[in-house]
Amino acid sequence: MNKLLIVGTVAFDAIETPFGKTDKILGGSAPYIGLSASQFDTASAIVSVVGGDFPETHLELFRQHNIDISGIEIISSGKTFFWSGRYHNDMNTRDTLSTELNVLSDFQPVVPSKFKDANVVVLGNLHPLVQSSVLDQVTNKEALIILDTMNFWMEHTLEELKEVIKRVDVITINDEEARQLSGQSSLVAAARKIHAMGPKYVVIKKGEHGALLFSGDNVFFAPALPLEEVFDPTGAGDTFAGGFAGFLSKTNNFTFENMKKAVVYGSALASFTVEKFGTERISNLSSKEVFERLQMFKNLTQFDIELT
Repeated sequence: MNKLLIVGTVAFDAIETPFGKTDKILGGSAPYIGLSASQFDTASAIVSVVGGDFPETHLELFRQHNIDISGIEIISSGKTFFWSGRYHNDMNTRDTLSTELNVLSDFQPVVPSKFKDANVVVLGNLHPLVQSSVLDQVTNKEALIILDTMNFWMEHTLEELKEVIKRVDVITINDEEARQLSGQSSLVAAARKIHAMGPKYVVIKKGEHGALLFSGDNVFFAPALPLEEVFDPTGAGDTFAGGFAGFLSKTNNFTFENMKKAVVYGSALASFTVEKFGTERISNLSSKEVFERLQMFKNLTQFDIELT
């Protein structure tokens, strides 16, 4: 069986949207990536850190989804990373109300020995030096390295980030971040400039407007499914990354044609996450539901046209 290595935050989130609010619930990039990737027949492991306040029920959830947790360090005297935010009515913009790094501030990732040869590695949104230290531990030189990052690291650790970008095969960022990183207003021009920094593939996420995949002169677009209700957008991008990476790890095929399929799987799984708060929806997905959602995507984009 192929292996997927996931490095990212495991956190508590407190979320407020126009539909309601939560107390501390499971959050962070790694749970969304891991739970999404668990839809595929590939072994996966999370490398992260939590405090003594992190409940056993959350760890058990990972185990139930066959996610290896030997790489999750538990610092019993510390507190788990905490984030709280409030979404505006358009559900695309949000205000961060609180960020408490806690145990994450001194995180030194240790990759479990049995996952050092993973065929796909996802570097979730973390400090570039932490991401780099993970790459130093990966022994499979043929592994597909997928990087997720954000504008915070571009503003505060740009040079370190550029060094990591040189070492990865795929970068996934949103449209605003792509423009910021590249200094280009056109997404096509932005992708070309980011491509020149090192990654063979550039995935630009556009939220409710879908995702773009670039590789050289090749471009692919996958729409987002039009949904009647978006309950909570938190983690949708990480769920996308998990579906994308899980499919690629399972198939072990890193061609542009297969990347296109991975983008569609990622988009389909992300469309579930927004239907409930936090990881609730992605934790309780049947393969039948995923198949039906994929069929909806196919119907959304498939058409016959006679070209004359």
